[in-house]
Amino acid sequence: MPIPTPLSHEDIYNRCDPASFPFTSTAELDGSLTVSGQERAQEAIRFGIGMKHKGFNIFALGPAGTGKQTTLEDYLTKTAPDEPVPGDWCYVYNFDDMRRPLAISMPAGKACGLRDAMEQLLEGLLTVIPGAFSSEEYQEQEKNMKEEFAERQASEIEKLEKKAAEKNIALIRTPSGFAFAPVKKGEVVNAEEFMRLKPEEKETIEKEIGQLKESMQSIMVQIPKWQRETREKLKELNHQVAAFAVHPLFSELKNTYGSHEAITGYLDNVEKDVVEHFGHFLEKEQDKPQIPFLPQQGKDAGERRFNRYRVNVVIDNSKTGGAPVIYEDKPSIQNLLGDIEHLAQMGTLVTDFTLIKTGALHRANGGYLILNARRLMLEPLAYEALKKAIRTRQIRIESLAQLYGMASTVSLDPEPIPLDTKIVLLGERRLYYLLSAHDPDFNELFKVAADFDDEMERNHDAHLSYAGFISSIIRQEKLKHMDNHAVARIIEYGSRLSGDSDKLSTHIRSITDLVSESDYYARENGHDPITGQDVGQAIEARRHRAGRVPEKIEEAILQNTILIDTESEKVGQINGLSVYTLGSQSFGKPSRITTRIRMGKGEVVDIEREVDMGGPLHSKGVMILSGFLGGRFGGDQPLSLSATLVFEQSYGGVDGDSASSAELYALLSAISGKPVKQCFAVTGSVNQHGDIQAIGGVNEKIEGFFDLCLKRGLTGKQGVLIPAANTRNLMLRDDVREAVRENRFFIYPISHVDEGIEILTGIPAGQKLQDGSYPEHSINGLAVRTLRSMAKKQKKQKENQDNNNENT
Repeated sequence: MPIPTPLSHEDIYNRCDPASFPFTSTAELDGSLTVSGQERAQEAIRFGIGMKHKGFNIFALGPAGTGKQTTLEDYLTKTAPDEPVPGDWCYVYNFDDMRRPLAISMPAGKACGLRDAMEQLLEGLLTVIPGAFSSEEYQEQEKNMKEEFAERQASEIEKLEKKAAEKNIALIRTPSGFAFAPVKKGEVVNAEEFMRLKPEEKETIEKEIGQLKESMQSIMVQIPKWQRETREKLKELNHQVAAFAVHPLFSELKNTYGSHEAITGYLDNVEKDVVEHFGHFLEKEQDKPQIPFLPQQGKDAGERRFNRYRVNVVIDNSKTGGAPVIYEDKPSIQNLLGDIEHLAQMGTLVTDFTLIKTGALHRANGGYLILNARRLMLEPLAYEALKKAIRTRQIRIESLAQLYGMASTVSLDPEPIPLDTKIVLLGERRLYYLLSAHDPDFNELFKVAADFDDEMERNHDAHLSYAGFISSIIRQEKLKHMDNHAVARIIEYGSRLSGDSDKLSTHIRSITDLVSESDYYARENGHDPITGQDVGQAIEARRHRAGRVPEKIEEAILQNTILIDTESEKVGQINGLSVYTLGSQSFGKPSRITTRIRMGKGEVVDIEREVDMGGPLHSKGVMILSGFLGGRFGGDQPLSLSATLVFEQSYGGVDGDSASSAELYALLSAISGKPVKQCFAVTGSVNQHGDIQAIGGVNEKIEGFFDLCLKRGLTGKQGVLIPAANTRNLMLRDDVREAVRENRFFIYPISHVDEGIEILTGIPAGQKLQDGSYPEHSINGLAVRTLRSMAKKQKKQKENQDNNNENT
């Protein structure tokens, strides 16, 4: 099998030509944001926004930073202004049940007018009603009613007094009431004189006094009735005066809102209540006693009794153009559904409908509400409350204290407001799939999934889209503009982020951060516009800031604390490559893999797994090695060896199958007895047929081994064996490309294990001959010889053991 040619410096980096841009600086671009590479997600958004049926809310899923919110807001910014403006909503006092304030809908921009009109009405009532009750006409009528009652009472008593006088009995007024006493010659008879009267005369007087008392009692019984009649007349007079005084004010207001049935009905109730409680408008606040240091006194506290006539505007769309687009950063239940506030008065909590506060669902009603799904899940009760609102299509405001049962005060139960809002959740794929699998309501309420891709195809149009995006960032953040070389450098960085030289990363946040960091270094270097050098410096500074751990590991290798050989040749030993991720940074490092063989039953022992340090993927890779060895060398006879594999000096566990090809090379070296050149490092997984398969983190792995070789000194022999399928993933650093160009470092694309073993040992793997054997001095031929030798020894040992057993 021919050895593959090492990759050239052009093969390991897909360069972006600055001359391909139709501009020399981003200042020439208009700064408009064009989202590319998310066609699938954009189509889902268009469908979800246009679909008005129940349950077609949107879940935008994808990694954080891929522009989900930016894409949504960009689309809605263009479409929402063309949609109708939703109406206003306000809460008013419910005169039938004060605990259930009424919700009234009005055309956009009209609710504040009603609120102001009611304030003006209240001011008018505070003037008109006291004026009506202080008029001479009212005072005269009130006086006449009271005098009529007094005269009626006096007339009846006067009649009784005359009747008593005819019988020589006087009616005497005392502090405790009325009394009767006999009269003789115009003088009241005292007790002594009365006792000297004849018994018949006394009896007659007592009888007459008794009759007079009965008559007086009859009059006394009638007086409360006359008082009630007088009060009723006064009440009727007061209502007539109040109604006459306020009717013109209400008539004018009703004419203004005559076409709105709910408002005219509300005004009727207000007018009726004002007439009924006209006395409130006659009270003088300054006459009430004030308690020192008690809050909410004076004018504000006094005017709260008039709140029942005010209007609480909860949704005002007077300044809204089109459908509202709301993003709620903290989606708590209060911020979503609103809340009912309370005031402390006299040691207790009180509330009324004017203390109803709205939430994001109210502000977004008739439009779009964007929420972060993860933050929504972290807020107690918020997700369930949102689902209830979507399911019932209404916004019901409930006090959180009432929901938890922590408040014993009387609260309100406002009338729910109909909900007509498109909900958009932003979250990662894992959260979407968890909700889809475990929440039975989720798929019914969020039927549209807008799946944002991590990457997009790299072509000329994508380059221009990237440039436009960079220009928009610069204008938004007021940064320095970039020349075309800097834009090209960021595009190349986008390919590196995507892990594919033919694709670009759609992780907008990373690109935005790099543009900002490049602006910093351009200012440090005095460059305007930002150059490719500034971008390169920003990238290198990122690597340096995250380089403490890689440098410590490299230092340990250089000091031989961690043993890694890069010069000699060793049997059964090879340099594998691993990748580590710390935070947002990844780096590669070499690891020594060793194997030892002995006679056995054909098993390959994974030491990492035996001590519970190997993950399932790594263990799977080791078992595949057993399948390969059995398939290649166990066709004619059973494998008579046992092998052990281990990552030397690994203390944190091993997982993944990207080292399985390196482990296979080490096994072939140990079985054939031929050493492996330690100047090479290997990465790639292998299948049972010996094909080398792609792995991840290839750039970091190559650069990790290159950095070690560079510190020890490049000899012109070092290099890395990678899967040929990973060639398209290469976007290596400038210093690596320069070393490859100067033939001081080599990168071999390997398709089959036979290619790799020949590079590593300098000996051909050997193709199977027609008789089923391998060339004698090839790796495979030497391996077969070793295995046959082991088989013979094992067979001889067994024969000797059998003979010993027979002799025994």
